[in-house]
Amino acid sequence: MKVICDRGALVDVVNNVTSVVASRTPSPVLQCVKLTAADGVLALAATDLEVALRACVEAVEVESDGEVLIPADKLAQIVRNSADTTLTIESDDHTVHIRGEDSHFTIFGYDPKEAPPGRPFDNSRLDCELDGSTFHRLISRTLFAAAAEHSRYAINGILFDREGRQIRMVATDGRRLALARGRCEASDGKATCIIPAKALSLLNKLARDPDTKISIALEENQAVFRIGESEHAAVLATNLVEGTFPPFEDVIPKDQDKKVTFDVEILRSAIRRAALLTNEESKGVRMSFTGEGLTLTSRAPEMGEAEIHVDLDAYEGDPVEIGFNPGFITDALKVIDAGEVLIELKAANKPGVLKTGSEFTYVVMPVNLA
Repeated sequence: MKVICDRGALVDVVNNVTSVVASRTPSPVLQCVKLTAADGVLALAATDLEVALRACVEAVEVESDGEVLIPADKLAQIVRNSADTTLTIESDDHTVHIRGEDSHFTIFGYDPKEAPPGRPFDNSRLDCELDGSTFHRLISRTLFAAAAEHSRYAINGILFDREGRQIRMVATDGRRLALARGRCEASDGKATCIIPAKALSLLNKLARDPDTKISIALEENQAVFRIGESEHAAVLATNLVEGTFPPFEDVIPKDQDKKVTFDVEILRSAIRRAALLTNEESKGVRMSFTGEGLTLTSRAPEMGEAEIHVDLDAYEGDPVEIGFNPGFITDALKVIDAGEVLIELKAANKPGVLKTGSEFTYVVMPVNLA
């Protein structure tokens, strides 16, 4: 194998593919990237046996076809630290040579036949298609609320729920819940699965181009995503999370009688400033809603106190005082691209709800400030 690559294009693909590689594994092969030169492109593939990604570098001159399997960390370090415009990658049996204008790296690899087989996109299993901007928005509005580590394994992933052309994605960690809605191109029918957070985090990076078409194929225990429409489009396959997602619709309050609309940036600034005087022992910010405005207060022992006031154009309902983890509120405000957000409340010991139309609903549990 011998290829001459545009380094900038190679860096992008290497960064994405190597992010799949397992950090700890008894198998050295799973810490490698497989490079395949064929059909005028260089394909890179890696897997941790849960998530697999194959992506291509098209800005490449293929002088001879072939394939190699080399450690992902060394490939990434060399490519990222190179200052060359192009890099030449050449294999000699299982040894790989990477050459720049003033550099020559020799990496000892493995037999590429030892690499786990890839998972191609099967058009016969196509469930739906949607544009990159919609997919990116759905992921961004839910991924942050997924449980990082939890004994209830199902909430370590994000629920994907399609009915007809409507998609709902839902994530929760038991203290908050994020629900995002969007539209797709699909036939009638339903599809439901739980997608691992790791896979969606990577897909969120791959789907940043708003015009890119995302195709989703579902099988009994796997989901396969194609990012783009060309024959060399990136393909990510992931095992699905086993278990049953909690009945999230029961968690969303239906009887909130206190409502107020905020400018997103004004509210985010106020909460961020109030959070400056919180610590591990005193994480909550007290939010006092009245017809005259919103007052945010925080207090940290041996540090001091903060008080921030925000004017309200209109507040519907009786006054209420409630405490929230400020990070949980700002996490939601960061992913809202609308100018305004509606907050709905019931009582100090009941969850609060943030909404932007029907596209985004966020439920957050209060904290006890007594």
